[in-house]
Amino acid sequence: VQLQASGGGLVQAGDSLRLSCAASGRTFSTINMGWFRQAPGKEREFVAAIIWSGARTVYADSVKGRFTISRDNAKNTVYLQMNSLKPEDTAVYYCAAVRILTSYYREEDYDYWGQGTQVTVSS
Repeated sequence: VQLQASGGGLVQAGDSLRLSCAASGRTFSTINMGWFRQAPGKEREFVAAIIWSGARTVYADSVKGRFTISRDNAKNTVYLQMNSLKPEDTAVYYCAAVRILTSYYREEDYDYWGQGTQVTVSS
C-alpha cells in the first residue's frame, strides 16, 4: 500500500483545512486508516483513526469536536477535515494504514505511512 498525503498549507487561527490521503491498491476498503502529526521538537502523536468500513472513528482529545476523519472507499481516499484550527495544531501530518488493527493510537501498530503534509496555523 502506498499513501500520498496532501492538502496542507498556511492558514490563520480559526480557519479550516481538509487533508486527503490517497492510497494505491485494490484492497483499500479492507484497510484501517489513521492520521498522526509531529510538531517541531515533539514526538509524533495520534490524531484520528477510522476503521475499514467507516463505521467507527476515534479521535485524540486535543482535536475532538474540531476534526473529522472520513473515507471514500470508491476513491481510495481518507480525509481529515480540520476546523477551528489553532496554532498548536501546527505540525507535519501523516496518514497511516494497517490491515489488522490492534491499537488505534500507537504508531508502531501501523504498517504503511505517507510522506506527510505540512500544516501551519498562524495566530
